[in-house]
Amino acid sequence: METSRGKLQYNISGNGKPNIVLINGGSGPIEGWMKIIQKISESSSVFSYNRFGVTGSDKPKEPQDGLTIVRTLREALTIAGFEPPFILVGHSLGGLYANLYARLYPNEAAGIVFLESSHPRDLSLNEYQGRTIKAINKVFTMFDSLSSHKQLNEVNFVKETVNQIYQLDDFPEIPVYVITGGQENRMMPEEVRKKRLENQLELLSLSRNSKHIVAENSGHFPQLSEPMVVIDTIRDCIKQINNL
Repeated sequence: METSRGKLQYNISGNGKPNIVLINGGSGPIEGWMKIIQKISESSSVFSYNRFGVTGSDKPKEPQDGLTIVRTLREALTIAGFEPPFILVGHSLGGLYANLYARLYPNEAAGIVFLESSHPRDLSLNEYQGRTIKAINKVFTMFDSLSSHKQLNEVNFVKETVNQIYQLDDFPEIPVYVITGGQENRMMPEEVRKKRLENQLELLSLSRNSKHIVAENSGHFPQLSEPMVVIDTIRDCIKQINNL
């Protein structure tokens, strides 16, 4: 589809309510949802897409901070005729955009599933990283700076996105589900893992109607390793919304 900021690759499957919007993790493609789309589209309409700079979508022409990404998503949904209210499913970095979307457009968010989601306070976890990881990150950043469109990539604007979330105090009173992978990441220092889990649990305080689900056999990608956990959580969210 052609938006005011460029061409976006997207997919809509299913034909039911409520409408579900899948928001990829950082630089993640639509294919990351392949194990859950068929099942959840049996009863709902499902929108998935690639943000600028990912596979078939155009390269970004402006900084990809949260506000820009959320407004682009909203424009894409409007062009596609995909109407609110939505269940927003945000994986990893996509959780920040789901969080921001609900604050910006509270009447358009019916519920949120935070899937191994980033939390605004995750930014502070950098201080716990070892020198080796920091050095690797620095090398990747150097390579990115050689390409002009990569300078505009969302991973370079996470701090701005977090600040935009903090500037919007109000979060709607909607069902919130937090799915956390139960498997330890050996690359992640224990202190970082604990802090990150604390941050995940803090997302529950966004709503009085919230629930934590542990995907026991998953790391950062439960939608691939335990798709039924994610499918059942989305179905549970749908039930909650229908009962409100």
